[in-house]
Amino acid sequence: MPRAGGPDQCHRGAEHVACGPVQLAAARSQRWRTWGLYAGGMAGPFGGGLVNPMFPELRATFGASSGRIGWALTAYYVPFAALLLVSGTLGERLGRRRVVRLTFATYGLSCLVSAVAPSLAWFLVGRVGQGVANAFTTPLLLAGLADRTPAARLGRSVGIYASFQAAGQSLAPFVGGLAAELNWRWGFVGTAAVAFALIVAAPDGTPRTATDAPRLAPLVSARMGLLVTAAFSAAAGFIGLGFLVSLYGRDHLGLSASGAGLVLVTAGISGMALGARWGSLVDRRGGRVVGVAAAVSASALVAPIGLVGTVWALAALWATAGAMLALASVALQSLAAEAVPANRGGGVSAVLSFRFAGQALAPVFWLPIYAGSPRAAFGSAALVGLVAAGALARLGPAADRLGPAADRVGRP
Repeated sequence: MPRAGGPDQCHRGAEHVACGPVQLAAARSQRWRTWGLYAGGMAGPFGGGLVNPMFPELRATFGASSGRIGWALTAYYVPFAALLLVSGTLGERLGRRRVVRLTFATYGLSCLVSAVAPSLAWFLVGRVGQGVANAFTTPLLLAGLADRTPAARLGRSVGIYASFQAAGQSLAPFVGGLAAELNWRWGFVGTAAVAFALIVAAPDGTPRTATDAPRLAPLVSARMGLLVTAAFSAAAGFIGLGFLVSLYGRDHLGLSASGAGLVLVTAGISGMALGARWGSLVDRRGGRVVGVAAAVSASALVAPIGLVGTVWALAALWATAGAMLALASVALQSLAAEAVPANRGGGVSAVLSFRFAGQALAPVFWLPIYAGSPRAAFGSAALVGLVAAGALARLGPAADRLGPAADRVGRP
C-alpha cells in the first residue's frame, strides 16, 4: 500500500517491497477480494440465527407449537451439516469461484421461498434450500482465505473472518426481531438481497483436473475424529444456544422480539470486537490450548443462564459467554484450516459439518428439557460443552505447533 513520504509499497508475506502502479493496483484488488471473503462469512450465521427471535410470530402465523417451529433451525442445519461432509471437497474439484457464485444465488432464491411461504411446510422447504447453499459457501470461503494468508498470520485472518461471522450472528437476531415486530417475512426478503449482492465475493479457485482432484480419504484420521467431536460438542453445548437464550428471555423475563434480539446481539458484539485479537492469541499459543480454555469457560458461563431473573443479568452473562464462543470458534476453525493441507476445503467442511450438526440438533436436545426445567436445559448443555474441551485436550501438544513456528506442509 502507499506510504506517505516514500515509494509505493506492496506486501509480500511479512515484507514490504517496492512496486509500480500495476503491482499496486493488483495488491489493492487482492486486498478488496480478501475483504469480500470476510464479508461472505456473515451469510451462514445470519441465515441460521434469523429465526431465533421470531418463534412467537412464526407460531402465530403457522398455528404451530414451539417444538414444530424449532424445526426451522433443524431444517436449516441438518442439510447444511450433512452436505458439509463433502461440499468442501466437491467445491475444490469443481472450482471454488464457480461454486460459491452459484450457491449464493441459490441461497437468495431459497430466502424468497421462505418469505412468501403460505404454510410451515413451504417455509421449511426454503430453510432447507438455505442450508444446502451455505454448505458450499462456508468452507470454500475459509479455504480460499487460508490459501492467500501467510502462515504466521493465519490465526489472525481466521479471527477477522470470525468477527464477520459474529457480525452475521449479531445482525441476525436484531434484524429478525425488528422484522418480527413489523412482518417477519421482510427479514427473509432483506436476506435474499444481501445474498445476491455477495455473489461478487467469490474466492480464487478453478476446477481441478482428475489427477489433481482432492480425495476424501485423508479426512479419515484420529486427529480429524477429535476435531469433529470437539466441533459437535461445542456447537450443541454452547455455540448453538442462541434460540434457547431468546426463548428464556421472552418466556420468563417478558422480553419483546426486538428485546430478545438485542440480548442475543451482545454475544455477537463480543465476537466482533475480539475476533482479530483471539486469532492473534491462537497464533501465539496454539489452537489446542486456546480451544480447551474457551470451551471450559463457555460451559461455565452457560450453566447458570436458567437461574437469572433480570434482563440485565441475562444480557451481561450472554455477552461474556459470547467472547468465549468466539474464541472457541476461532480455535476450531484455525485447527480445521490446517488439518488436511492437501484438501483444505475438505478438512474445513468436515469439521464445520459436525459443528453445524450440533447446532441442528440443539433444539431437539434442549427444547424438551427446557419445557420441564430451563435450569436443567442450560446445565445439560454446559456438560455437553465440556466434552469439546476433553476432545481438544486429547489432540496433544503437536496441535500447539500450528503457530508461526510450524512447518505448514502444503501451504502455497
